[in-house]
Parts: sequence; structure tokens; C-alpha cells
Amino acid sequence: MKRDDYISWDKYFMGVAVLSAMRSKDPNTQVGACIVNQQKRIVGIGYNGLPYGCEDNDFPWDNKGDYLNTKYPYVVHAEPNAILNSISSLDGCTIFVTLFPCNECTKLIIQSGIKEIVYMDDKYENTESDIAAKKMLDAAKVKYRKVSKIVLNIE
Repeated sequence: MKRDDYISWDKYFMGVAVLSAMRSKDPNTQVGACIVNQQKRIVGIGYNGLPYGCEDNDFPWDNKGDYLNTKYPYVVHAEPNAILNSISSLDGCTIFVTLFPCNECTKLIIQSGIKEIVYMDDKYENTESDIAAKKMLDAAKVKYRKVSKIVLNIE
């Protein structure tokens, strides 16, 4: 007889996103993303970090101060990293992401053909970026839904 206490697909794929977020060097916000096709196969993963060839210690990680002395002009978000790391077409895929995407990432998600966003946290809810993102997602008929928080205890 098979066991009944196995985890759901949502928890499984969000767990991969949470695990990916743990690779981020960002001291304030660690975000991970996992893209899954319609056959429940992982086709891309990513986390927020610097572009290839940019050394982590050579760039700022602050979130306050002069723009060029913050992380914002340098860090690639988890969603575009997952899209760029993908190994197949993303048409009809679902992206599991630990933080609801900003408006810029939302554009890339829509353009890539992803049809659903599953997220854990929406800490920027009702900001201008969030409002713009949800307006585009609604217009493009990309679904989005929140799932309960998953905590991985990995040492």
C-alpha cells in the first residue's frame, strides 16, 4: 500500500524555488523561481544575483543610498534568471516564485509564454509595480495564485 503523506506538486515545486533562493547572496531579499511544464517537469530555475562574470564582492548589496551604490542596477531577478536558464519552450508553463514578480519581471513572464504564477509572498502588494504587474497579468490572462509559506530546514 502506498503512503498517503507525500507532498503536493505545489509544495514540491515551491520547495525547489525556496531551495534556489538559498543560493542568493542578497542580505535582504532572497528570491527563487522554478519553471515547470505541463508534464510536471522542471524546465528552468533561478535566483536573484549578479550577472555572469560579475564578482559578488565587487558590487554593492545595499538597498539604500545612491543608486549606483545599491544592488538595484546590478542584480538580475530570479524570474529572468529562470527564464534564461530554461531548457525548452515555456509556452503554457507555470512559474513557482517565492515573491510575487515586479512589473519588469511580469513583462518577461508574459512574453515567455508562461501561463500561471504560483507565489508565496506578496510583500510589495498594492505598490505601483504590483498594481502594474497585476493589470498586465489580468489583460494577458495569466493566472496567479498564492500558496502557503514553505520553510526548508537545511543546514
